[in-house]
Amino acid sequence: MSNNLPRTRMTGVQRRSQLVDVGRGLFAARGLDGTTIEEIAACAGVSKPVIYEHFGSKEGLYTQVVDFEFHILLDSITAALTEEGKPRVLVERAALALLTYIEDRAEGFRILMRDARPSQPEGAFSTLLSQVTARVEHILSDEFHRRGFSAQDGAMYAQMLVGMVAMTGQWWQDSRQPDKHTVAAHLVNLAWNGLTGLQKDPELRIEDPARTDT
Repeated sequence: MSNNLPRTRMTGVQRRSQLVDVGRGLFAARGLDGTTIEEIAACAGVSKPVIYEHFGSKEGLYTQVVDFEFHILLDSITAALTEEGKPRVLVERAALALLTYIEDRAEGFRILMRDARPSQPEGAFSTLLSQVTARVEHILSDEFHRRGFSAQDGAMYAQMLVGMVAMTGQWWQDSRQPDKHTVAAHLVNLAWNGLTGLQKDPELRIEDPARTDT
């Protein structure tokens, strides 16, 4: 008499979740174009029609993976920026939220950085950064207003700040040294102490090539 228990059939929700997990690993390793529907099916232990039934196509599965990761990261950063706290503390929390996501979900971050999904040709990460930048701009607006800076300047500096954090996150994805708290501290050190010493009307100090000394 066999002691093997019968395999429990997955529900539709469980199967979709499994396929998303399998797809995430393959898409992170090989990209959208480098991954085949046959590979996904083999790794999931299902036939190709099962994938078509749930997602319609490989691209449909990819879109679900990107959407899932996109909202995890966006929700994390948004939560960090909407908690009560002084602007510097909010920037610290947001930087740490990004680094924590990279640490916990490296495959997801690799996917967000690598490919643009068909319905979002500008790229998921670029779209996310745009939404985060709008929130950062709102946070910086009071500080800039207090110092007499224009709202236009605030929008520009928000782009710079978010871009700096994002680029550092991309670098840290592979290096993982130093630890995320140290990286976040250095990020905010540069960003915030730079903001503290901002000049209202900055000028370049390089020599004007058109200038002629007499």
